[in-house]
Order: sequence, then C-alpha cells, then structure tokens
Amino acid sequence: MSPIAAIVTEVAEEMREVGSRGAVADYIPPLAQVPLDKFGLAVVMADGAVHVAGDADEPFSIQSISKVFALTLALGAVGDQLWERVGREPSGSAFNSIVQLETEHGIPRNPFINAGAIVVTDVLLGRLEPREAIGQLLRFVRELAGDDTIAIDEVVAAAESATGFRNRALANYMRAFGNVRGEVERVLGTYFHFCALTMSCRQLALAGRYLMNGGRSDGHRVISEKRARRINALMMSCGHYDNSGDFAYRIGLPGKSGVGGGILAVAPGIASMAVWSPGLNESGNSQLGQMALERLVQRTGWSVFEPRAG
Repeated sequence: MSPIAAIVTEVAEEMREVGSRGAVADYIPPLAQVPLDKFGLAVVMADGAVHVAGDADEPFSIQSISKVFALTLALGAVGDQLWERVGREPSGSAFNSIVQLETEHGIPRNPFINAGAIVVTDVLLGRLEPREAIGQLLRFVRELAGDDTIAIDEVVAAAESATGFRNRALANYMRAFGNVRGEVERVLGTYFHFCALTMSCRQLALAGRYLMNGGRSDGHRVISEKRARRINALMMSCGHYDNSGDFAYRIGLPGKSGVGGGILAVAPGIASMAVWSPGLNESGNSQLGQMALERLVQRTGWSVFEPRAG
C-alpha cells in the first residue's frame, strides 16, 4: 500500500470513531433522509492514481459544489464580463443571506453564495434554454469524470423547488435591480437542477482534476491555466460561505462545500480530493468532511501555505 493510500484508509477509519457528526440539511426533505453515519473519501493524484475509502462510490447530492462547474461554464461563455454582475469577495454571511443585496444594488458578493450562483445560472440562460443549460452542465461533469452514469436527481430538484422560498426572494430581489434578467421561475428551475446533481466522491475528485492540474484533465485542455488559478482563488476565499476563513486556516486548500455534505478540495499540482459526510456544522459545511481534510493535509503537507523545497 502506498503512503497516500495508507493515509486515506487511516483517516477514514478515524472518522468512523467520531461521535459528533453535525446535523443533516433537514430543510430539503430528501437530504434529511440520508443516514448520518455515511462517510466517503477519494483522492486522485496528479499521476492518475486513485485512492478511496469508506462510501466513496455512493452517489450523493453535491448541491453547491455544482457552482464550481457552472462558474467554469459561465466564464467560458462570457469571460470576464461575468464580474460586472457578480463580485469576487467573501460574503461573511450565510450562503442564503439577502442582507448585502440591498446596499450593494443587487450584485452578489461572489459566485458561490446562492445569490451569486443564481446570477451565474441567469448568465448561462442568456444563451441557452433551461433544458440545454442543464444538459450542458451534465455533459461537462460527465466528461471531466469520464463517467456517463452521473445524473441529476429529479426528486431532489423538485424538493428544492418546493422549499426554495428564500432563493425565490433572492432572485426576485436581484430581478428588481436588473441583475437577474430572465424569468425568475425559469432561472430557479435550472438552478435547482444544477444543485440536484448527484456524484460519488470518486467521480467528484476525478471531475476536479482540471483545477488541480492547471486547467487540464486527462491531458486535454479544459480551461486556461490562468482561469484555473482564479477559480481556485475564489474557492479558497469564498468556497465555504461564512466558514471560508476557518477552512483556509485549518486546511489551507481551495475547496467548495455543499449542504449535501460533500466537499471538493484541490492541492494544485498534487491532488484532487472529495469527501462526503452528510452531517453539517452551523455554517452548512460537512463537519466530518472538514475534520478529515484537516487530518489529510496535516499528514501530507499539501496545504498551499506549506513551505516547498527549492
């Protein structure tokens, strides 16, 4: 067993013994039904080696992690024009907060809070019909992961729509400022389908390789190196809502969380990793997922703040 494989196995075994696991996202009924004892970890190395442990091959709802892939597509569609409608700063507020939109004239702080992701979705729908945009995202992640079994859970999408009152408030508020330009239900229906993307840790870590490898995946150019670097910077500063600073402090990697309990994290040039544990902390991030990544980084020295030889 390789040293990395041993560390992955060791961390997963340690997580089995942890008693305090947080609470599942009970405001979305299908997520409330996920057993709290689930845990998966997958690490994909730059040389292609894949190391997994626990429930790493069980699909789960990636929720806001899909915002990384939607952002990548929106930047491909409109380039830096996107930043006229979405900021690049940490919000310091909850992922579904409406507070800052009033004083900031309907411009969301960043593309990883709900308001920002709704604008990103609206940008994609400026060129595509909802079915086309959903299909584009699905094809994109399937190509990145090399796996056509990745799907969107229609039950979760319907539950998102049925309970999405705050997201409707965000979208209508931004529409009042002219920053959501499409019909609100059309935009939200697409956004809810994005959030309902289901992937396993293995699939998610494979999909994240382009951010680990300077915009390349399986030898193919997905995005430019410059764009990959900038997406990673946004993940580092904004990927965990009002918990982003603590994630950077404890783990020191670009990452993006979702209320389904998943986290995608990237050690540039080294590894792409995904962890899943459905119990969340108060900020809506996986409690065990963060603990597992912290231990993984401590034992590998993968933090971007770790001194490098040479």
